[in-house]
Amino acid sequence: MAKVSRAAYYKWLNRKPAAQELENQQLVESIQHLYPQVDGIYGYRRITMTINRKRETKGLKKVNKKRIYRLMQICGLEAVIRRRRKKYPKVKPDYVAENVLAREFTAEKPNQKWCTDVTEFKYGKGKKAYLSAIIDLYDKSIVSYVLGHSNNNDLVFKTVRPAIRTLNENEFPLLHSDRGYQYTSKEFKQIMDKAEMIHSMSRVGRCIDNGPIEAFWGTLKVEKYYLYKFESFEALKHAIDTYIKFYNNERYQEKLNGLSPLEYRVQAA
Repeated sequence: MAKVSRAAYYKWLNRKPAAQELENQQLVESIQHLYPQVDGIYGYRRITMTINRKRETKGLKKVNKKRIYRLMQICGLEAVIRRRRKKYPKVKPDYVAENVLAREFTAEKPNQKWCTDVTEFKYGKGKKAYLSAIIDLYDKSIVSYVLGHSNNNDLVFKTVRPAIRTLNENEFPLLHSDRGYQYTSKEFKQIMDKAEMIHSMSRVGRCIDNGPIEAFWGTLKVEKYYLYKFESFEALKHAIDTYIKFYNNERYQEKLNGLSPLEYRVQAA
């Protein structure tokens, strides 16, 4: 099946491993032994320094950090601590909207005022996911949300477009956001213009201008995310899906007369 000749198979079976192959096996064993001892906080540089110090005491030659890096990749090991943030060049916004909302966080009817934002979650070993959502200021219900692997334009567009499709012909909600590059792009403005919606933006450095969605992030993380450790994207997504369904349908609020957001919304209808 593998199209290997009988002679080649037995030659491989009876071969003697090269010295470097044997040394690599020993290094892998050392890495796998050291990694759990330090709770995974060592990256390849500190792993290399630690192994080399032990090798020096045995009179062995030091190994290169690139070699350790390659072996750690083969083993699927990396440091669990936060990485240094990448420095991204500042992008000049295509357009900026005024703060039309002006912290008037109440609405007289559904689909009159929306707030939107993106927040970050961590899972597994240093991996990140991003949640984009829209909250209705009338009943604080989550109108639309998307969890993705990247914080990019597509994530935001996939959140906004389905929300717009749920609107009636005479509904043109004000949408408030921060000044993230997704919301200041030409594409986002085209979406707003096509839907005949007013776009409002927070002032620079004023997170409170987008207070309702920021408050929801805090509630979601305290009541669900911080209570568990998520090893996979799928597990995190399931938890967020479950919580938002609970939040919209079963989480009663005093400000909504003891009703859940969607119960309050139905009552208005």
